[in-house]
Amino acid sequence: MWLLAAVCLSCLLGGAPAQERATFRRGNNSGGRCQYTFIVDSPTDASCPGGSDREGLQSRLALLEAQVSHLAGVEASITVEGSQAALQEKYAKIVAERTQLLRDKEQLDIQVRELQQEVQRLRARSCQLPSSPGGQRAPSGSNIFSHLVSRAGGPSETAGPTDASWQFGRAAYQEFKAEVTELPAPRRNQKGDQDRCGELESVGDPETIHKVDGISGKYGVWLQDPEPVAPYGPKTVWRLDAVGADVRQLFAYEDKQQLSRGFPVKVFLLPQPVESTGATVYRGSLYYQRRHSRTLLRYDLVSETVAVRRDLSHAGFHGQYPYSWGGYTDIDFAVDEQGLWAIYSTTKAKGAIVLSLLDPHSLEIRRSWETNIRKNTVANAFMICGRLYTLASYSAPNTTINYSFDTATSQGKAIAIPFRNRYQYNSMVDYNYANRKLFAWDNFHMVSYNVQLRDPDNI
Repeated sequence: MWLLAAVCLSCLLGGAPAQERATFRRGNNSGGRCQYTFIVDSPTDASCPGGSDREGLQSRLALLEAQVSHLAGVEASITVEGSQAALQEKYAKIVAERTQLLRDKEQLDIQVRELQQEVQRLRARSCQLPSSPGGQRAPSGSNIFSHLVSRAGGPSETAGPTDASWQFGRAAYQEFKAEVTELPAPRRNQKGDQDRCGELESVGDPETIHKVDGISGKYGVWLQDPEPVAPYGPKTVWRLDAVGADVRQLFAYEDKQQLSRGFPVKVFLLPQPVESTGATVYRGSLYYQRRHSRTLLRYDLVSETVAVRRDLSHAGFHGQYPYSWGGYTDIDFAVDEQGLWAIYSTTKAKGAIVLSLLDPHSLEIRRSWETNIRKNTVANAFMICGRLYTLASYSAPNTTINYSFDTATSQGKAIAIPFRNRYQYNSMVDYNYANRKLFAWDNFHMVSYNVQLRDPDNI
């Protein structure tokens, strides 16, 4: 131990710098032994402020808290700046929307002023108002367009046409024009029509005539009368939108061009609601099935009254025997060179298609045929020259006319004539022998097809 103490002492006393930083002393401890003690200053701390380890930890903790507070303040300032930027962006959007609304309001104000001026010009006209179909003029002071809508309830009921693109100023002009220019169409030679008859050979590609806006135009009826009665002519287009629980409105258009523009010359309000897409127009009357019944109605378009109503005995209705696409298409009217037909089924026929040739005046059945094809297996059906033709699919883009039944021989056969459903939801197909076309309603679109018949002399 003495040797070790001597070495330590020599090391401490070996240099001047060490002497300045170390002290040495000797003394007895409590046990009476000799004890040597030396103290060396820290190389980093010149002096000790007298604080304990706890005080040092507290000082370090205070320093850390200060740094954390500083960082939190920076983050808060960043958050505030971000919130301010978001608020400024939202405010800018609100200002832009308000500006756009003001512009829209200005445009609407301009349109309102123009309409008011147009109404004033119409009221200031000195010409006489056109007569109504019944020969009575519109009462003085009444709306100039009130006679455009026909209602069964009498003159006290008023309503306006609901065609989405109907503009009443132009519609009045169209009605006036129709009243002064349309002439009665000559009746066609029925024997001549039958001489032209033959089997269906081909169907052309669909031609789109008009697209309907709004859900009510999903499916419906559109056609032309092959034997019109004045004041309506062969170019007059008839339209029913068949979607709805209470379908009553029948639109009349001067021609296909006015149909595409959405300007009806007249709107009828039928006294009984229509069931589905089986209606047709023939010899100045609308033929249709009353909703939720097997009752057939003939509505005279000139007198605007129901001329005949008759039940179709044993016929299924309201979803008993529809076409494959549904739509309560149990009873389907059709017209061809031989007259007015009803396409339907009965419980006795067990769902097979039944054809009945009807008297167009009284709706009495002249003769019936039962086919061997089930009605709910085909998408639609139509008549040409006394033959029934059925469509295989309403949704397939490229389908076929798959069956034919000849009422002259009471024989049916499978065929395969190509047919296109361009818009893939064909809910109505009818034949017009006056212009040799099929009229169809395909998923909001009114389309037509040219047909080619086989020359009977070349069969």
